[in-house]
Amino acid sequence: MKFRIILIFSAFIILASFLGCSSGNNIKFEIPYEDFFEDQHFTWEANADIGDTIVVTLGSNPTTGFTWPDIAQIGNKEILKQVDHTFIPPENTGIVGSSGKDVWIFKAQKKGMTTISMDYSRPWEGGEKGEWTFKATINVE
Repeated sequence: MKFRIILIFSAFIILASFLGCSSGNNIKFEIPYEDFFEDQHFTWEANADIGDTIVVTLGSNPTTGFTWPDIAQIGNKEILKQVDHTFIPPENTGIVGSSGKDVWIFKAQKKGMTTISMDYSRPWEGGEKGEWTFKATINVE
């Protein structure tokens, strides 16, 4: 239990220190786990400047066997770079199988337009693929 608390606290410290030390703006987008039951496929568009940090947070529950990928698919990695991915487990709700959050951090590096794509799937052979999807179009100016 102590290890889990230390791990969660460490993840928050790393995330906070990265965001606090970055130059540029922080652009945030979050979809709670429950929202995916109403709409399984989300799209998002955002404008960013070079140096901006883009934080995407998607609800997740790995106890179901479904996972988001550690590394997002980026259309043009010269324009946008993934710098981190972290899973934040659920708060201690006392409910087994509660959902947590996957958080990706991207850095806008160069002018242009690119996409971020992710599928929520069961990664094993024969497992369901793309049950939920997230696609973002990012225009870096």
